[in-house]
Amino acid sequence: MKLKKIFTVVLGILFVSLSLLGCGSGESDQGKSAASSGQKKLVIAGIYKAGDQVWFIDEGKAAEKMAKDMGAAKFLFVDAKMNPDTYMQAVENVIAQKVDGVVTCIPDQKLSKITVEKFKQAGIPVIAVDDALQDESNNKLVPWVGINAYKIGQVNGEWMANYAKQNNLDQDAETGLLVLTMDTVSSCVPRTQGEQEKFKEILPSFAENRVFKADYTGETDKGFNAASAIFTAHPEIKKWMVMSANEEGAVGAVRALEQAGLDKSSCVIGLGGYLAKDEYKKPYSAMKAATYFSSDDVGGISVKLLINNILQKTEIPMETAVDAKIVTPDNYKEVMGSHAN
Repeated sequence: MKLKKIFTVVLGILFVSLSLLGCGSGESDQGKSAASSGQKKLVIAGIYKAGDQVWFIDEGKAAEKMAKDMGAAKFLFVDAKMNPDTYMQAVENVIAQKVDGVVTCIPDQKLSKITVEKFKQAGIPVIAVDDALQDESNNKLVPWVGINAYKIGQVNGEWMANYAKQNNLDQDAETGLLVLTMDTVSSCVPRTQGEQEKFKEILPSFAENRVFKADYTGETDKGFNAASAIFTAHPEIKKWMVMSANEEGAVGAVRALEQAGLDKSSCVIGLGGYLAKDEYKKPYSAMKAATYFSSDDVGGISVKLLINNILQKTEIPMETAVDAKIVTPDNYKEVMGSHAN
């Protein structure tokens, strides 16, 4: 009898234990984070080549927001300071911290292979943003999220060609076209190719001897120096039309035109819009238009794809590109929304 009583108690305890094990938290599958699915909460790192530039600051904020919205515990924003050594140290650091995934914009694409190898050895998935991680033949080594570079370049070239026609500059011997290029960065090459080819398509008769190119490395001061050298070397040109590979280069050209006293007769189109908005708030700026594309899209989409891959093993497309729209002083607030502030 006593044995039967003990057996009954044991059965009761076992039943209660099994019942508790079957109870869920009530959280939906869609909202489950790594922690709620029995894993530790994710830590995602973003290593950006120029973390002090507005584009990467905004992209990092969007990436962090997406990571937190999807249940990640932490997003590490790392500034590589346009320095390959600093970048490689950052790679080593995030690997040592055992992060769960990485999004990165590399300062020197020659480091692509070693970057991919290090993360592969560590078992950490990586997505390239803005500038691809690629081999010597420009083949992407990992998934990439960025802008539709050639198409955006075409948008710039079309706007500038139409500006020239509307202001009778296409046949004006005192007018020159300057294209600021970044030929060492694969994501920037198609931007300026698109600009030049679309401009020439619309204005095939624009004199070749009035088309100039200057290369720079992406920073505003480098764009200023490259543009200033061309302006100084060609005093016969009094009216400049300037297209560039990024927004910083465009602003550099604006400052160079101001220094040369040519800004009132010249026109610059930006590429990004994130600095053009500040030019539009001034009484006058030679920056009269820009193609706007959202750093929020690049930052948010890249992290969303990465986390879905980590948690749900969903395949990441090798290429995800965002498009752009022309913004001017007349429409930038409407198009850019809160980013116009």
